[in-house]
Amino acid sequence: MPNLPRFHMAFPVHTLAEARHFYGEVMGCAEGRSSSHWVDFDFFGHQIVAHLGDEPRDRQLTSEVDGEDVPLRHFGVILTMEQWQELIDRLLAANIAFVIPPAIRFKGQPGEQATCFLYDPSGNALEFKAFADDSMVFAR
Repeated sequence: MPNLPRFHMAFPVHTLAEARHFYGEVMGCAEGRSSSHWVDFDFFGHQIVAHLGDEPRDRQLTSEVDGEDVPLRHFGVILTMEQWQELIDRLLAANIAFVIPPAIRFKGQPGEQATCFLYDPSGNALEFKAFADDSMVFAR
């Protein structure tokens, strides 16, 4: 995998305790700096920051992708197939409910990928995906 710049993303959460449990314990993301209003996490090498806030989220907003209603607003990461399967196993062991269960999307087409969607405890939609062939990430 090429050495890519890391992204930084900040997002609202209802409580830092729930964020610490979900991202730290369930997802296995190491915690970085924090205050009484925010906490950094190492999200697969990227920096995400959970900020206390009460932003309303409309889970009804979706976009159709390969026959699935994907949460319109979401973030995530592209993993290797091995990392993706390890994460799926970890999420299943933690009894995390999936919005879109783990599956292969665009089967036999350019961009074929393993994917899944879930919500964190504050309602933020997350997608985790993997490509058997990394050249397919931006395939048309």
